[in-house]
Amino acid sequence: MAITDWPAEQRPRERLIRHGAGKLSDAELLALVLRVGVTGKSAVDLGHEMLTHFGSLKALFHAPLAQFACLHGLGPAKYALFQAVFELARRALAEQLKLGIHLASPQNVKAYLQLMIAQSPHEIFSVLYLDVQHRLLDSEALFRGSLTQTSVYPREVVKAALARNAAAVIFAHNHPSGCATPSTADRELTVILQRTLALVDVKVLDHFVVTQNEVYSFAEHGLL
Repeated sequence: MAITDWPAEQRPRERLIRHGAGKLSDAELLALVLRVGVTGKSAVDLGHEMLTHFGSLKALFHAPLAQFACLHGLGPAKYALFQAVFELARRALAEQLKLGIHLASPQNVKAYLQLMIAQSPHEIFSVLYLDVQHRLLDSEALFRGSLTQTSVYPREVVKAALARNAAAVIFAHNHPSGCATPSTADRELTVILQRTLALVDVKVLDHFVVTQNEVYSFAEHGLL
């Protein structure tokens, strides 16, 4: 049965308007993005099928086009739409950080980093540049590596921080292996970067190791 044939009080759009988006299930929210289902399936049914197929919203949004389009009713147009929604969510979170959310509590930073780099199959070393009040000035993936390692050059980190007039930085890199425990090389690199940036009065606030399911904070574990 098409959603338009449902009682008005059960339709996702009407329920969202009346009760707010937080009251809708994941499948109902997906249905609103999809707008229409396929033959024999409503948009909500297709939303349920997507969740079952991909296992989670995170996996759904990070699926490549070829995998995304495996489901009947999904193709390049829907893929582009979902990628646009995901990118807007990332940018909204970045804006929130730029508005001055205090970074002493790292939960917002962890969420932002998981959106940005957790799903990458390759290691990415990212830097968040902060002002004197620890508000986000900019962020970038400064180095990209292979599946197993990334070459990080302290000189380039210093140049990038000074170019933005940053007073502090936060480092983050992902572990595609899924293990968030920092390696010996991760710890040694952090010490080198911390000492190098101290020479130009830039403080290292934290270094996060990011996986799909976990984010490890150097600062929280007393490593900074």
